[in-house]
Amino acid sequence: MPLRSIEAIFNPPPHHWVGDGLKVHNFIPTRIPMQRISPFVMMDYGATNYFPPSDTPKGVGAHPHRGFETVTIAYKGKIAHHDSKGNSGVIGEGEVQWMTAGSGILHKEYHEEEFSKKGGDLQMVQLWVNLPAKDKMTEPKYQALTKDKIVKLELPGNSGVAEIIAGDFLGKTGPAFTFSPVTLVSLKLNSGADFSFELPKENNATILVLEGDVEINSKQVSQNQMVLFTNDAEKIEIKAETESILLIMSGQPLNEPIFSYGPFLMNTKAEIIKAFEDFEAGKFGQLD
Repeated sequence: MPLRSIEAIFNPPPHHWVGDGLKVHNFIPTRIPMQRISPFVMMDYGATNYFPPSDTPKGVGAHPHRGFETVTIAYKGKIAHHDSKGNSGVIGEGEVQWMTAGSGILHKEYHEEEFSKKGGDLQMVQLWVNLPAKDKMTEPKYQALTKDKIVKLELPGNSGVAEIIAGDFLGKTGPAFTFSPVTLVSLKLNSGADFSFELPKENNATILVLEGDVEINSKQVSQNQMVLFTNDAEKIEIKAETESILLIMSGQPLNEPIFSYGPFLMNTKAEIIKAFEDFEAGKFGQLD
């Protein structure tokens, strides 16, 4: 079976700050356009960064969203969430907050209180997953994907462990509910791991290397780099030169118009204007 071609390997863009608690590199759309990697429309990667102890938790204050989902994956540190629908939670290493903004919600994310007081390393990924046009005004909801819910799969040949967040991978299915086909998997590979898997070739696919050095489909990829695949085959082969952590992202393209502005992501300019009107009218609820 032929290997899926690699279209590009990206170095991380210069970092920027989201609020005062998230130092991130924006791969999507800075490196990869929204339409090219649909349904993923934004990805901020928070490479490992040490935060000194603080009595005031750092993070991002209350802000609105409509028309998509936010997915936050913690690799180091702890992140807390609150939203205007009354949902709240804390995620630590290997856990995920999956919020469907849908018709409109306010939320805030910040360092968990005890983590903030002690200080420590924070490493995370935040994705925005677009909603199909028919689901953009769905009722907002929140999925707390804690360690006990993430599906863990031992990889063949003592290669390591796959933590399946969403979609199907090597015969197992992740716990996240999605509105369109999405596969989201964290791989923790042992040094010397050599294994392969398949993704539907019609689905867009990319891999972020968070830790280690690997060879992906015969191409060298280093820590903090992202691989974009061409949609020409199914098979992907990974050889780990060191202990490594990777995030696989794959999804069925929506092939719908994208019109985004600030915290809103819709299909038309008129829908964006309506989102601002509804937000200003208080229809997204209240959140201190």
